Amino acid sequence: MSIWIAIAATAVGCYLVKLVGLLVPAHTLERPLVQRLAALLPVALLAALTAQQTFSTGQSLVVDARATGLGAAALALLLRAPFLVIVGAAVAVTAGVRALGG
Repeated sequence: MSIWIAIAATAVGCYLVKLVGLLVPAHTLERPLVQRLAALLPVALLAALTAQQTFSTGQSLVVDARATGLGAAALALLLRAPFLVIVGAAVAVTAGVRALGG
């Protein structure tokens, strides 16, 4: 399969998903359950992507310096630190653990 076929199929799929979203009746979108799910879905997707990028290397699960950085970010988040402090803590801890050979 050519890469261009995959790109075209993905583009068509994205267009169809958007089209289906536009065709959903308004009264369906006004339901409280639908609104709650729509609010929580981006958070769940971001958490899944973060976990996948932190704990996998293609075919296997690993726990390395990235996991400690994620832990530092979680701790900073619990302490209600600003976003840049959270990112900075994750970067600093990950770099520190890697520098120490972890």
